[in-house]
Amino acid sequence: VQLQASGGGLVQAGGSLRLSCAASGDTFSRYGRGWFRQAPGKEREFVAARNWSGNRLYYADSVKGRFTISRDGAGKTVYLQMNSLKPDDTAVYYCAADSKWSNPFDSAQYDPWGQGTLVTVSS
Repeated sequence: VQLQASGGGLVQAGGSLRLSCAASGDTFSRYGRGWFRQAPGKEREFVAARNWSGNRLYYADSVKGRFTISRDGAGKTVYLQMNSLKPDDTAVYYCAADSKWSNPFDSAQYDPWGQGTLVTVSS
């Protein structure tokens, strides 16, 4: 049972990227999913999350209106569409799954985690 994140890269400020988080295993279609990020020298922070049905979406204030979390029909792949990127968005982005969904903002609630994918936004 694994999560595989991809889609990171180098982009100029104002540009867009779409991150993907693919899950193996049928049970993941019933898991909530979250995206977190960690910039150099900083703690990991919440970015976005959705419950398994998608009727609850959560975003950090810093990304509201610019980032969108979504999933494919089967529920195995979750996406993070990132628009109007800023240099402050530069970080390693991690996806994670949560079967309990007690606090989508708390990274400690999530297990498992995918490996990170690096997003670099140049000014």
